[in-house]
Amino acid sequence: MSKKIGVIVFPGSNCDHDAYHAMKHIMNVETEFLWHKDTDLKNIDLLIVPGGFSYGDYLRSGAIARFSPIMNAVQDYVKQNRPVLGICNGFQILLEAGLLPGAMLHNEKLRFICKNVHLCVESTGSAFTAGFKKGDVLEIPVSHGEGNYFIDDEGLDQLKQNDQIAFRYCDSEGNITPNANINGSVWNIAGITNKQGNVLGMMPHPERAMESVLGLTDGVTFFKSVLNELQIA
Repeated sequence: MSKKIGVIVFPGSNCDHDAYHAMKHIMNVETEFLWHKDTDLKNIDLLIVPGGFSYGDYLRSGAIARFSPIMNAVQDYVKQNRPVLGICNGFQILLEAGLLPGAMLHNEKLRFICKNVHLCVESTGSAFTAGFKKGDVLEIPVSHGEGNYFIDDEGLDQLKQNDQIAFRYCDSEGNITPNANINGSVWNIAGITNKQGNVLGMMPHPERAMESVLGLTDGVTFFKSVLNELQIA
């Protein structure tokens, strides 16, 4: 049976087609959209919760999408130890749903950020990063106004102890510096996993770094690693 990837579409999603194109046309994996009112994830092998502005970011990013009917199925999917990737608004939704620890605040300088950034691989302990070496550097775009990841000191200690920090903002040489921390996130955090390692939330957009015509291709490297580890490729 062929493997299949699902991409959720919420009202206000604007990166759903980017994710679909990246998976179906570049990674050559069967991919289908899942509407926010669906209650069946249709036996998919990887779920992507894409970026955008679900429900217009009313209240706060991800706060309303977290109550969409499909999220009950997502909760069950996670409990079955199935893989979920939340990108940007998808990360925010997973935080609001309690599937990842912490919260998102407005960017430190209260400005929307849209630029290419560098990420350092902090952990290789999940299927999402197992194909890398710790310290590997990726260049990936970001596009967000609420990407300032926050967690209290106790929570940060738990993330470190459980090896849940997947990516950190760095410079082009892999140095973790204050200047590389584009949005004020605690400990330069750009992406985390849950304790089980089957859920990854990340603010950068690997699906926007898939083709040389766009200037970046490290998204291909990322997704090749993910799909190989999940035996989807």
